[in-house]
Parts: sequence; C-alpha cells; structure tokens
Amino acid sequence: MKAFSSLISILIILGVIYWSFSDAKPSISNKDTALKTEFSLDNALFHLKKISEKSHHVGSDEHKIVQNYIVEELQKMGFQTEIQTQTAINKKWFAATTAENIIARLKGSENGKALMLLTHYDSSPHSSLGASDAGSGVVTILEGMRAYLAKNETPKNDIVLLISDAEELGLLGAQAFVDAHKWTKEVGLVLNFEARGSGGPSYMLMETNGKNSKLLSEFLAAKPNFPIANSLMYSIYKKLPNDTDLTVFRENANINGFNFAFIGDHFDYHTAQDSYARLDRETLLHQADYLTTTLNYFANSDISNLSSEEDFVYVNFPFIKMLTFPFSWVSPMSIGSLIIFIILLFFGISMNKITVKGLFKGFIPFIISVLLCGGISFGLWKLLLIIHPQYQDILHGFTYNGYTYIAAFVFLNLWILFKIYKYFLKQEKTTDLLIAPIFIWLVINFLISNSLKGAGFFIIPVFAALLILAIAVFLNLEDKSKRILFTLLSIPTIYIFAPLIKMFPVGLGLKSLFISGIIIALIFGLMVLTFYQKKSFWMQKTVGFLTILFFGIATYNSGFSIDKKKPNSIVYIQNNDTKTAYYGTYNSSLDEYTKQIFDENAIKGSIVNAETKSKYNTRFKYHKKITFKNISTSEVTIEMDTLIGDKRFLEVSILPTRKINKFEFITKKELKLHQFKVNDVLVNDGKVYNIKGGTFLVYHVANQDKKINLSFTLLKNEKLDLILNEISYDLLENPNFSLIPRTEEMMPMPFVTNDAIIISKKLNL
Repeated sequence: MKAFSSLISILIILGVIYWSFSDAKPSISNKDTALKTEFSLDNALFHLKKISEKSHHVGSDEHKIVQNYIVEELQKMGFQTEIQTQTAINKKWFAATTAENIIARLKGSENGKALMLLTHYDSSPHSSLGASDAGSGVVTILEGMRAYLAKNETPKNDIVLLISDAEELGLLGAQAFVDAHKWTKEVGLVLNFEARGSGGPSYMLMETNGKNSKLLSEFLAAKPNFPIANSLMYSIYKKLPNDTDLTVFRENANINGFNFAFIGDHFDYHTAQDSYARLDRETLLHQADYLTTTLNYFANSDISNLSSEEDFVYVNFPFIKMLTFPFSWVSPMSIGSLIIFIILLFFGISMNKITVKGLFKGFIPFIISVLLCGGISFGLWKLLLIIHPQYQDILHGFTYNGYTYIAAFVFLNLWILFKIYKYFLKQEKTTDLLIAPIFIWLVINFLISNSLKGAGFFIIPVFAALLILAIAVFLNLEDKSKRILFTLLSIPTIYIFAPLIKMFPVGLGLKSLFISGIIIALIFGLMVLTFYQKKSFWMQKTVGFLTILFFGIATYNSGFSIDKKKPNSIVYIQNNDTKTAYYGTYNSSLDEYTKQIFDENAIKGSIVNAETKSKYNTRFKYHKKITFKNISTSEVTIEMDTLIGDKRFLEVSILPTRKINKFEFITKKELKLHQFKVNDVLVNDGKVYNIKGGTFLVYHVANQDKKINLSFTLLKNEKLDLILNEISYDLLENPNFSLIPRTEEMMPMPFVTNDAIIISKKLNL
C-alpha cells in the first residue's frame, strides 16, 4: 500500500506540473473562428508569411517592401497612415539612424488619454527573418484591429498604432516618436508586443516609474484568459537595464505600459531560423488573447492616471489564475509564519513528534542537498561546454537540445536528493526532516521582505509546509494517507515553481541551470514527507535511469542539422592606414565553412581595434592575414572648421561610395563634445557628451540616407584621435571575394557583425 500511495503522489505531482504548463497558453484546437469580430489565426498567419519571407533590417530593400505591406493593410481597414521619418539617437546604446515609423490613429468618442498599441517591424541585422521578433507583434495588431473594427463600435479613447522602426538597432523608432511626435503627450498607456524566441507562453511585464497596484488591478480587470506573470520577474526587470521600445516611453515620457513577450525556443532569436514555420501557433494565439482582452478593456476605461503608491505581489495560482497581495503584507506574513513555526515546534517537541537532536540532524541533508544541487549543476554545465565546444558558438546560451538538458538536470538533481536522504533512513522521527527546510525558507523570506519583495510569493510554500507540519504533529494518520494528503497540500508550491524551474535556464541561458537545481532542492525539502520512504527507494532508481536517458538523448542531439543550424561567421577587416587586411571569425569551433579560411596558419585570438560593437562584446576567436583588397571607402568632407575664442566648431559629412550598412565612430582617448549633432539632431539633449574612450556612435544607414552629417564643438587645444569603421553586409556577394557558401546546416551567427566587410581608417580632423 505504501508503494501505491507513493505512485498516487507521483501521479498527482506530474498532473500538477502538466496543469501549470497547460494553463500558460491557449490550445491550437481553438485556432480559428468564423466570426468576423473574432481574431483569426489564419488571417494573422497570412500576414506573417508575407512579411517574414526575407530579412528586412533597416537599410535593406526588403525593409521598404514590408513597410509598404503594413501601410497598405492598415489603409484597407480605413486608417489614414503616416510615415514619421526622423533621425533618432539613443545615448545608452551609442546608436543612431533615420527611422521610419508607421503610425495610425482611431478616433475615440471622448477626449481622454489615448491607448497605444506598439510593436516593431524591422528585423535584426542582417539575416534574421523576424517572424517572431517582431512579426508576431505586427500581425497580432493588424488582425486584432481588423476584428475590433468589425464590431463597428466607437471606443471612448483614441487608439494609436505605432509600428516602430529600428527597434533592433537601439529602440530608435520609439525614441524618434517620443522625441519628436506631437502625439506623445496624448498617450496614457502602451501595450507592447515583443518576442525573444519563437515559442512558449507570453509573459506580461509592466513598465512603470511608480508602483504597480493600479496597473495590475486594471490588467486583471481586462480578464485575459491566460495571464502569465509574477512579481519576481517584475522586481528583477526593474533592476535590470531594460531594452524594449516601451522602456523609452517610460523613461523619457513617464508613460506606463505592458510588455507581452515570449522567450521559448530562445535559440531562434535573431537568427535566420526566426521563420514563419517555426513560430509556435499557440504562442501567437496567446499574444492575440492579450491584445483582444486588453484592447477591449482599455479602449473604454480611464487610462489618464494609472500610477499608484503601492506595489503588489502577484503570481499564477491554481483555479484563480493570479494571486495578489500588497508588498506591505510581505513582512507581516513572514513574521506570522515564524510565530506559527515556533508554536508548532513547541507542540511537536512537547508531544514527542519532533526531537531536538533529530531536527538539528535534519539540517545536514538539506544544506548538503542545496549546495550539491547548485554546485554540481553549475560545474557540470561548465564541463559540458568543454566536452561540446560547439555550444559556445550559440551565443544565446540556450542550445537546441536545451529542453532535454533541463529535463536531464532535473532528474539528476532529484537523484542527488534521493541519494542524500537515503543515508537518513534511520531517522527516528521523519517529521524532524521538515524543520530545517521550513527554517531556511523562513530565512529566505525575511531576506526577501527587506530587499526583493516581488518574490513575496515565496511565503506560500512555507504556509503549505506549516500546514503539513501541523498535521504531522497533531494527527496520527497512516503513512499512506499522510503521503497523499501532504502531496495535495503541496499543489500550490508545485504549480508556482515548476514553470520557474524551466523559465530560468530558457530565459537566462543554460548557465543558470544551477538556479533551477537550488529551487528543486528547496522544494524537495518542503515535500520531504511525500518522498521519504524507509524501506523502498524505487523512485531513486527511476530518476537515475531517466537522468542517464535524457543526458544520452542530449548527447545524441548535440550536433547540428538543417532544422538546427550551426551559427558561424567570417568577416573581412581592412585597415586603410596600415594597408593590411585580415579575415576574422567569432567561432570557437571551426567547421567546413570557416576552415576554408582558418587553416593551420590561422592565429588564435583577436585583432586590435577590429571588432565592432556587439551585444555580448564578443571578440574574434581566430584571425588570418590576407592580401590587402583596397576596397573603396567613404568620402569624408570637412564642411566647417572654425575657431571662436577657445572653442573649435566642426561639421563633417560622410558620403558612402558603395552600399554601407553602418558606421562606427571610435575615439582612442577621452573626449568631451559640446552640442554634438547627428543629421542636425542633438545628442544627449545638447548637454556635454562625455566619452571615456571606445565606440561613441554607431550610425545605421537607412534607405533614405544619402550622407551622414556630424557637428560638434570642443576646446580648440583638444586633439582628436578618431577612427571610422564602415561596415557592409556584402562579403558573400562582393566580387573581390570567392568564399564557398554555407551548407543548409549552417547560418550566420547572430549578435555580431557577420558576412561583413569592415574598413577601418583614421579620421584626419
């Protein structure tokens, strides 16, 4: 019967885990509708296929084609569209371009604040197809608005559509709108649709300069069917340097908003595999659910003041979808749980259900398990990177077999836990083993109450464990009954934390598997009375077998294929000052494509001053000197160079002589520029622009740019030591080169300048 109760408990746990994931997004079975007033997945997919056929990054021919398609679709709905053409600079990203935002507006019946629907239509340079990021957002808004307009209802609030440009280059379209468009002051709330992968549930993340209680209550009042969010993500997000278009609205215009973004299948992010075929249809439906519910609600509600003075803890919870309570409750709940714990401990010892020696002894397996699960997970992933060096070329940090590794590490951690607790089978009172986990969780919650109140829902497992402890102390139930009852009481804990165990390594990369390992050990401690068995440890053997099985599957699938392409890179670097040229690659693991250049004569390491600015500050792993090609460079003209008093006024123009995608301006020394302008747009609002050294501007050349103009003032005695890198993404097409193309199992490496010709020269100013 004990084996039967254990089996029932395991089935309950597995069922709750499945429940927690199935609640996270809609089923494809509800994919379409015959009603014109409802969101049609088929319509959305039709648009998506059209706009994601090719890469459409800023400056590409396809960029204009996608822009025209979106404009035409909006005009078919009756919108008057505007293309806002505006040079924008993001100082935080050192980035600039001339963005072309697509803007439309639906007039409401009242004169309150406008609701903005936001996403971007540019894809990441230079090879991403942009189906998920953010084609999914574009088609969600297009189809969502079609369905909304089909109702023939006039909203109370104006609805502004901003399909922004140049988001991938530094949130520049949003910057252009906030800096220069008159509608900015009229916007009360922004709904932003984004992606950082090609599948999985879409998470809601709020952006506010204040507190979240009003935003949260209004979001829940909109009644989304699949609200996936928690305040831990919110608290962490507020501490990080955020990077969505919505951030610009919050930081520069104090406008609140919601991000709706998915991160599953992160390995597709910014790659040639971000395609129509690979976008999860259920994920697209999840985005659609967010849009239709929030649009219907916020189009007719008061959004003039959604700032508040109070923050709320919130987390997904069984049956009620979202559990919420104020931050102000976090400390009292921790104190209350401590008082209950002390009372139960007193009665447990008094009634001989808990022993003092046993409870102290119980700290040993729990602390060892937390340390081992975290430490082994961390070290083992480091070892796997050595065994499989090709993983280092997947800059996302999440491999194609990443989900298999998550499963393998989960079972490994469970095996470690069973193995550790096996040595404590002779524990006189099994209840003793529950004391240490509750105590440690209480410590964690007191730390949370002081520094990370968004994680205040960590108190929920403590209350569940205290209830289990109370039953163990006051009731004399049979072991088989207790095990099932204790499992049922742990349902909220499992439901809340099972998705987090998966989310951390997906969102932060497999290097964070140790976080999942620590969470598993912490939860196992609270559920120890469910798993603990004195005579039979069949579960240990089962998870051991599954550990070996999943690590075996991950190893078998550690290679690359047509559906799991290997990222690689080759760039040509030409230094016009020294008349030298090199090939460089960011690949740690060479393949047939890179080996055509990097043979035994290649040099490991980077080239001084050769790398362009990248997201992960990636450096060349190999380089090789080659014949100088003498490719033509842009014409640099000093339009003005005037001295007035102790100031020097400079104006410089750069005219490309061939197709250039971006210019990088680098200073070798500390620099202080006054009234720095790019195409007559002030950088840093005209304030002094202090540059310690390195890249101080990356200008991405847009289709309409003929030349780039820079102007600034500096002290007349200050010497300039500037370098200009000009980059074009035409290495594979340029007649000066004859590289063997990639195979179908390969793709350009994302996040770095790739397939590029980089020409570097000093600016003689």
